[in-house]
Amino acid sequence: MIAASAWLSRRVQGVALAGLAALLLAWQWPAGAEGPARLETAPLEIHADGESHRLEVEVARTSAERMRGLMERDYLADDAGMLFLYQTPQPPDGGFWMYRTLIPLDIAFLDADGRIAAIYTMLPCPSRDPQECPVTLAGVTYIAALEVNAGYFAERGIEKGACVSWPGRQSGCD
Repeated sequence: MIAASAWLSRRVQGVALAGLAALLLAWQWPAGAEGPARLETAPLEIHADGESHRLEVEVARTSAERMRGLMERDYLADDAGMLFLYQTPQPPDGGFWMYRTLIPLDIAFLDADGRIAAIYTMLPCPSRDPQECPVTLAGVTYIAALEVNAGYFAERGIEKGACVSWPGRQSGCD
């Protein structure tokens, strides 16, 4: 009976360790690779100065998706980005950080009308300590945030007030 009990105990430990290893691998999965959980993608348009700029964005709807964001990606296509959606308006002191983010990004905070209310450039944080990574505060109330490669907005003349539309949101700004 003791031998069977010891075997069962080792078996349970082995299963537990395998489960823990799987969890760690899932967390460390390269974000740009086809991993276990890809986010939904959707077309997005930015309307500025009579021009329309199209992007294919990943949509982060849940807290976990928003927290993961674009961490550990070493590349983002020129016509790609990530759209962070919220169920309720977020306060001006809400913000984003670049912990474990490897590429410089622009972020646009979008107001309830779908207009860009603020734009910032964020640089990667080299620290492995999240406490040492600065937070980019919105400075405005927002219902969504759009991250793209750094320089995207300036290169296209996109500024505050530009209208952003995506599936599930009525096109046009009020």
